[in-house]
Amino acid sequence: MLDANMQQQLKTYLANLREPIELVASLNENAGEDDKSAQTRQLIEEIAELHDMVSASFDGDDARRPSFSITRASDPTRSVRFAGLPMGHEFTSLVLALLWAGGHPPKVDADELEAVRALDGDFEFEMFFSLSCHNCPDVVQALTLMALENPRISATLIEGGAYKDEVEERGVLAVPATFLNGKSFYNGKMELAEILSRLDSNADAKAAEKLSAKEPFEVLIVGGGPAGAAAAVYTARKGYRTGIAAERFGGQLHDTLGIENLPGTTYTEGPKLAANLEEHVGDYDIDLMNLATASKLIPAKQAGGMHTLELANGGVLKARSLILSTGARWRNLGVPGEAEYKNKGVAYCPHCDGPLFKGKRVAVIGGGNSGVEAAIDLANIVGHVTVIEYDTQLRADEVLQRKLRSLGNVDIVTSAETTEITGDGSRVNGLNYKDRDSGEAHEVALEGVFVQIGLVPNTEWLEDSGLERSRFGEIIIDDHGATNLPGVFAAGDATNVPYKQIVVAMGEGSKSGLSAFDYLIRNEAVDEEETVAEAA
Repeated sequence: MLDANMQQQLKTYLANLREPIELVASLNENAGEDDKSAQTRQLIEEIAELHDMVSASFDGDDARRPSFSITRASDPTRSVRFAGLPMGHEFTSLVLALLWAGGHPPKVDADELEAVRALDGDFEFEMFFSLSCHNCPDVVQALTLMALENPRISATLIEGGAYKDEVEERGVLAVPATFLNGKSFYNGKMELAEILSRLDSNADAKAAEKLSAKEPFEVLIVGGGPAGAAAAVYTARKGYRTGIAAERFGGQLHDTLGIENLPGTTYTEGPKLAANLEEHVGDYDIDLMNLATASKLIPAKQAGGMHTLELANGGVLKARSLILSTGARWRNLGVPGEAEYKNKGVAYCPHCDGPLFKGKRVAVIGGGNSGVEAAIDLANIVGHVTVIEYDTQLRADEVLQRKLRSLGNVDIVTSAETTEITGDGSRVNGLNYKDRDSGEAHEVALEGVFVQIGLVPNTEWLEDSGLERSRFGEIIIDDHGATNLPGVFAAGDATNVPYKQIVVAMGEGSKSGLSAFDYLIRNEAVDEEETVAEAA
């Protein structure tokens, strides 16, 4: 199961174990006739051979077979279970589960760790993941940590491909899919702090109090994608007190798989690049505040004054200069059925959710690069793909179009306006579109719809701020990244700069950081309350 390189890596990690752990597998009796059970046995045996603090047994009695638990030998209540093989994107999750069970301290905010331990109640989590899902590891690792830190929390982490019948029975059509005490808890990516906020009604208030107590920043970046990260590095290197308030550090990178057009980097993947950016930011004295969602901007009354940023959890941050880099999100179709069947057949991430539609019929809405790339990926997994494009022709790069047209299980429909996504009440069963040339209505029977029609900027929260935006909601900036508000700059996909690309966002973020530096050295800090008093 583990190649020589993976075995060596794992052996190195296991040297950090502080106390013994037990691996207990529940396998089908005729393991020789069950490939998954045989692979699970092999994986468990290989791990146990790498360190004398790891023991393995194969007499587990769990109903899910194959599955295995990782348990702290000195305390059986500290345990987590994997059903199916945690390989692919989840190999790191497996390594962390082994280390945490063995007493190696997690690199988690101390307040969050204490909040996990203090949770009062019995919480039985079940979470479905796919091996190609790059959003799933965060949820897997958060639930693993919770189960190993609080004896009243259990977590079973299920690889959907190994449990197709259960996936069908429970209506799982998008991952990560998390259930709590047998009921749906949340569909989508969650970090530990977000899970805690859903379980602990006081979590948001505690976070808000902690944020509001911070001293004002000289530069506060709102948003933690490539633009925000670049801006923070530049301002921190200038010696200014810098903070990043991000709903999710990394932004859209977490929803991006292959990246092949970043100069100097032949190939990388979005989550990996996000981790690299976070590591780079961590090399400087930058205050990174995750799960900090901006809700309102109150600009300074004059140059040199203090801007106020209000957050969705009630927290308040202040700064002499701001860099807005809140990015963008997938655009919705806005047709009947889309919202009703989201995560019930309507999906936006082909890499995450594609494996759940193996052998089925799906549609991809959108003929740009993202849509055609999604269709090509899905064609290798699903039974049939119908690409539906509003324009008279596909808009993707020619090399992608040639690849798409070479596939035998793909149909392409142009000049088509999607009018409705239909379903049976529990899941998608079709799609309706209108031929824009003839006006004729068409129905397509299918089980999944992947929407890939571009982006919309995350700027609604700026509605009453006085900040100038385009008719598309983009923040209008000049060639220095400055907005119409003194001391407020912007960068990345939330702005009117053309070409929404990672490398462009990084460059714009760096430029806005330099512009903020220039603003700060030319404008002395002003005590606005004192100025008002003098004027009176």
